Amino acid sequence: MRLSSTLAWLVDAAADSASVDRLLAELGAHLVADGVPLAGGALRLDVPHPLIARRTLLWRAESGEVIEAVGFAPGAPVGDINPPHDAGRRWLIGIAADGHVHEDAIGPRRAGPSLSWIAPRPFTRAEANRLHEAARFAAAPLAVLAVRATMTATLEAYLGRRSAARVLASPLRREIGETIEAALLCADLRDFTVLSESNPASQVIAALDAWFDRMAGAIHVFGGEVLKFIGDGLLAIFPVGDGSPAAACDAALRAVAAARLGMAHLDDERLRRGLPPLPFGAALHLGAMLWGNIGAADRLDFTAIGPAVNLVSRLEGLCRPLGRAILVSGAFAAATQAPLVALGTQVLRGIASPCEVFTLPEQ
Repeated sequence: MRLSSTLAWLVDAAADSASVDRLLAELGAHLVADGVPLAGGALRLDVPHPLIARRTLLWRAESGEVIEAVGFAPGAPVGDINPPHDAGRRWLIGIAADGHVHEDAIGPRRAGPSLSWIAPRPFTRAEANRLHEAARFAAAPLAVLAVRATMTATLEAYLGRRSAARVLASPLRREIGETIEAALLCADLRDFTVLSESNPASQVIAALDAWFDRMAGAIHVFGGEVLKFIGDGLLAIFPVGDGSPAAACDAALRAVAAARLGMAHLDDERLRRGLPPLPFGAALHLGAMLWGNIGAADRLDFTAIGPAVNLVSRLEGLCRPLGRAILVSGAFAAATQAPLVALGTQVLRGIASPCEVFTLPEQ
């Protein structure tokens, strides 16, 4: 049997599409080329993500454009609230402009994505059959891309976008890594031990989540990435990449300023509820680090190590003794034009050479 161009493409090449949005656009274009009068289509995917429950990709035949709508439902079950009576099925639905609907079961609903199509008129039986046939052939490549999207979303949630991309692109071996230059940010809550010992676990976790929301949110807004949550602290980087060290340092300073503002609002809210504030310290440094795989032969971690990471961690430990919320290393200060206040040369525990230390004005 000779396959149509749509089915041949689905069998031979669809699974190699760069993403699910490209698959939707190319599938729609092939169907139009095969004579199906489509005006648009939609592809819905359930997503394992801390914030996003569902992605819906919308394709317009006229322009070939694909836009994305997301459904936010933290803590809510993913899937239809009122599933059809046959809840174990997944449905392909074609909707015409006059509201005519036809549907065809193409597999378990909870197991994968769903496709919808719209046309300027009701589909003929032959066109509907062609859509149903294409849906059956599309099930396998859609499943491949859905698994790929799930793996990417899961890694990004736990590792961050840049680190996840590196893990996906590299072999799973300890020797894999690269040296990069970055502005580093190390931050830590103060008096967390007292907080954790004098409050129920649920309140401690809520406080940590609120703290990390404000820190990580500010870091991500200004182009940084959290590498690690370490107890009540975190390590983040602002890679220099093809830009200048000054740009990375300025981005880190803006992130710290935004985080301080967010934490000030959070502390006001906590005080109104009779809860103690959450003071913190943060340190900024500029340097090179090894970014890659480290660990046992069969259990790896993707992380950053090196003298720069050690220094920024030790520098953060000086925040309490020096009575400052934010400390900046001499290397970082030399790369930025931002106004800073010198605190002299300080000895850092475990670091051979003393470090010039600065802070932000009017702390």
